[in-house]
Amino acid sequence: MSGLLALLDDVAGIAKVAAASVDDIAGQAAKAGAKAAGAVIDDAAVTPKYVQGFAPARELPIVWKIARGSLINKLVYLLPVGLALSAFAPWLIAPLLMLGGCYLCFEGAEKIAHAVGIGAEHGGPDGSHKNEDPAHLEEAKVQGAIKTDFILSAEIMTIALSAIPPSGFWMEAATLAVVAVMITLAVYGSVALIVKADDAGLFMAENGQLGLTRALGRGIVRAMPFLMKALTVIGTAAMLWVGGSIIVHGFAELGWHAPEEIIHHAAVAVGHLAPEGIVSSVEWIVTAAIDGVLGVALGLVLIPVGTKIIAPLWASVFGSGETAH
Repeated sequence: MSGLLALLDDVAGIAKVAAASVDDIAGQAAKAGAKAAGAVIDDAAVTPKYVQGFAPARELPIVWKIARGSLINKLVYLLPVGLALSAFAPWLIAPLLMLGGCYLCFEGAEKIAHAVGIGAEHGGPDGSHKNEDPAHLEEAKVQGAIKTDFILSAEIMTIALSAIPPSGFWMEAATLAVVAVMITLAVYGSVALIVKADDAGLFMAENGQLGLTRALGRGIVRAMPFLMKALTVIGTAAMLWVGGSIIVHGFAELGWHAPEEIIHHAAVAVGHLAPEGIVSSVEWIVTAAIDGVLGVALGLVLIPVGTKIIAPLWASVFGSGETAH
């Protein structure tokens, strides 16, 4: 009997350790996912455009295909590469992060340039044409979206990997896997809600039993164009802020601390002018604003590099698709 009790006690101890490990994984995954907010917001803000022009019945299947491809990108390709980097070449993580930060700055600056009428908006990454067969066009759109997702997913996974504290191989693997699933569900669940919101609003407006329901439905339909524009603005701002921040922190990791220290001192100086209760918030806002301005400046420099050099090389390797969305 004492042996059985001892065994049960051991099992309970193992269960407690396992539960603590699950909590640690969840906590680390949440923190790592938060670090990748800029790329995540951009992904959620951009993806709805890939279902534009298709019948409403095809919207959710297209979103599901892209989500499945995104999950494969993260779990099958990027997670093993990330773990290999962490184990054998951790010194590469900061440069790769900075490369991803440059991409975010390029994307954000390019969106601003297009908004003010500088440069021509390039076509979809699939290089499709309006007169193609709908099934072929859908497949081309999905493949183009998955290619673009690969770039954003690589950035997300690299940021997440850099945010995970030193731990064992399996803890890092589990945390990255949770980040991959969590972010994919959040992004594409949000996209599914966004792309079907106007249909839901139209149904409510036409079939609602109550005047309030019909009015709410009409309000949703009218609000969707503004929501899409807001998502674009938020996604662009997040890209520039996160991209600039990655570059600044990357320089610090590589030994050049001056940019990070200058920004910190500027934020502290402005924060001291604010009321006591909001000093930290003001410092964060100033830091993010300066990072964003640096992101715009770097992105503007990178636009000709991306459009004249990288995009043609990408097209020659992967076909007529483009990296930028």
